[in-house]
Amino acid sequence: MAPLMHWYFIFFLLSGFCSLVYEVVWLRLAMAQFGVITPLVSVVLSVFMAGLGLGSWLAGRLMAALGAPAPAVPLRLYALVELFIGVSGLLVPRLLRSGHALLVEAGGDAGWGSPEYFLGATLWITLALLPACTCMGATFPLAMAAIERSAGLRTAQSFSYLYVANVLGAALGTAVPAFVLVEALGFLGTSLVAVVLNFLLAAAALGLSRGRQSQVAAALPAEPPPAPHSSDTPAGDTLWLLFTTGVVSLALEVVWIRLYTPYIGTVVYAFAAILILYLLGTFLGSRLYRATPTAALPARAATAWLLAGVFAALALACADPRFGQPGFLRGLLRVFMAVLPFSAAVGFLTPMLVDRWSAGDPRRAGRAYALNVLGSIVGPLLAGFALLPWLGERWSVVLLTVPLLALGWRVTRGPGAVPAFSVRAALLLPLVLLVVARTYEEKFTPREVRRDYAATVTAVGTGMERRLLVNGTSMTILTPITKMMAHLPAASLPRAPQNALVICFGMGTSHRSLLSWDIPVTSVELIPSVPELFGYFHADGAALLASPRSRIVIDDGRRFLERTPEQFDVITIDPPPPVEAAGSSLLYSREFYSALKKRLRPGGLLQQWIPYGDPATKAAVARALRESFPYVRVFERRPGWEYHFLASLEPIPARSAAELAQRLPPAAAADLVEWGPQPTPEEQFAFILSREIPLEQLLLLAPRAPALQDDRPINEYYLLRRQLGVLTYAE
Repeated sequence: MAPLMHWYFIFFLLSGFCSLVYEVVWLRLAMAQFGVITPLVSVVLSVFMAGLGLGSWLAGRLMAALGAPAPAVPLRLYALVELFIGVSGLLVPRLLRSGHALLVEAGGDAGWGSPEYFLGATLWITLALLPACTCMGATFPLAMAAIERSAGLRTAQSFSYLYVANVLGAALGTAVPAFVLVEALGFLGTSLVAVVLNFLLAAAALGLSRGRQSQVAAALPAEPPPAPHSSDTPAGDTLWLLFTTGVVSLALEVVWIRLYTPYIGTVVYAFAAILILYLLGTFLGSRLYRATPTAALPARAATAWLLAGVFAALALACADPRFGQPGFLRGLLRVFMAVLPFSAAVGFLTPMLVDRWSAGDPRRAGRAYALNVLGSIVGPLLAGFALLPWLGERWSVVLLTVPLLALGWRVTRGPGAVPAFSVRAALLLPLVLLVVARTYEEKFTPREVRRDYAATVTAVGTGMERRLLVNGTSMTILTPITKMMAHLPAASLPRAPQNALVICFGMGTSHRSLLSWDIPVTSVELIPSVPELFGYFHADGAALLASPRSRIVIDDGRRFLERTPEQFDVITIDPPPPVEAAGSSLLYSREFYSALKKRLRPGGLLQQWIPYGDPATKAAVARALRESFPYVRVFERRPGWEYHFLASLEPIPARSAAELAQRLPPAAAADLVEWGPQPTPEEQFAFILSREIPLEQLLLLAPRAPALQDDRPINEYYLLRRQLGVLTYAE
């Protein structure tokens, strides 16, 4: 392999790494600024993919318009776009913050349900991200043109060569931030690593363009002329095939997250594991394609199409709760078996199709890759907003295998013949799995299941054993803890409460308990289907939802606080367990408390609950509260396990259990003791008051742990300190 080609491999390895770092960081920064909601995630990922497709198409046309530029021109253009990407890495976080500030300043109490807010956030995200993502997409045609001009000939497989390097870098760009960089450096520090690498890439490409190309070009080996299109993939069909693989692959990624999060534990690590294995499989498949002799390609391509459909269908078997025992490592094994083989098959097909269509022509490669990226935009939208809400995980998988198996059946009749028995077995597999496979929620009886664009929500159990599951993760149970979250702050106020706000509706217990005070209660819930199950957990749920004092808002809690003009006497927050849940740090951070303080009426109280967490998480939450509120009280319900925080901008009255009980209206007193464990309100309050601890006790658990903030989500990123014992802050 010529030295110049080694350079290009390194360029695309590092640029792939940087691109995925930016995708991870920018998605999270956008969530912090505009909301932890599925439409927001879809907008960010769509803009990212749209930029890649647009850049690929525009750069291809630019190279065609330039005709035969000097050898250094494409490489210098490549250096320029890498430089611009690095500059964007510095600018995008600032642009997102500016857009958030403008939307907040615009005022109004509408959240993501408001067309104005949705449009404004979408336009600003597009403005902030699209230029950089367009430059990322432009790198393929520019580098292909540089290779062509440097070598003095067209290399038929230049796209796949760069694709292999880019995918490997992308896998590293997913794994390293998820498991190392974010925990150690925060999101902005992680972004700076990518910025430095982009600047180094720009400098290296610029240096390579000066004086060395004429010497290296002569050393490049000549490659055989491009292979003609084989009969299994006619030229006219190639672009549609690329579009189809993009749609199916990215739609399946969305379905996989629903299927396997219950086995991995949190969306953060489930998403990371799926994406890493997807990229790793794509890399292996691409390497296999490049190692395949031309004469063997038709047979292997036919097999790859058929196997792609078979492996896609196997996702149902791998997600069956009867397959193996629970556990994180076994969950990873499920993901490995479902994702890697399918991704390898698609990784074989995608670069093969682009190579055949482009034959090394940057313009044609740009167009082909743009169509594949367009499919990658349509796929997640199709899965998230149509297939999963309407059909569920099982039927979604089956329907997504249909186009792959149809293509496999078609090409097996061509030069790459596959035994008829194998074809029939492959075509029958999705139907068999549709009947025999089970999804995670089907392990529970009785159950009620709701699906929407955001999640699969399941209510299970009977009596006091009822539970709420979101994407297979247990969110809450029927427990007096959630009653205390309502009654303790309401009874501790310096006056009778006039209204209350609940962030995270869950089973609705806190909402129900606050309504017993006969005051207006607003609850904000992220998942649209969750309030629909209120009646499963509480017999009076439907009547309470119909009450004029009851208001349910489907929105991100933080965005609601920033946009509502209302003030509340009580704000109670019940973040979903586990404490590591994706996005949950945005309900514990200093920035969140800064927004919340503006919505507290003078003398009002915040009730913050935190489930079990490691010492660093507890200390980080406690420090964020101490830095945000001058008055904080802590009640340790179970030693080292659960904590109620009361926080206020004014002194919190220190009332006795008897005084607190006397302040309860009759309906509230009955609600407090409905599930025990103590028989009277006074005894209930006496129990929790006896568990008060000084805030400093939590701070001393990890004295050097920083206050939890948007940029340092200590609770969500924990692998280094928990598994390896490596502290990511000075101790």
